[in-house]
Amino acid sequence: MSEQQSLSPWKYKPWWCQPWSILLTGITIMSGSWLLFKIIWLTVIISIPVLVWMGFFVLIWPQLMLRSGVLESYQKE
Repeated sequence: MSEQQSLSPWKYKPWWCQPWSILLTGITIMSGSWLLFKIIWLTVIISIPVLVWMGFFVLIWPQLMLRSGVLESYQKE
């Protein structure tokens, strides 16, 4: 069980695909939309796909990688 906890899908990804960079990019896009246009409905339309993208790559993708067993093969090499 301790081996599974040490597995982190993030150590196999480049810096621009780390959780902090994904969150920073998403927040920047949503904030920039509001600051640039100041139209709430446009900001909401832009924010929905950005939030889905952030949610997938920060919450769902790491769990899928751990469950798939792909990281275990990388760790053995």
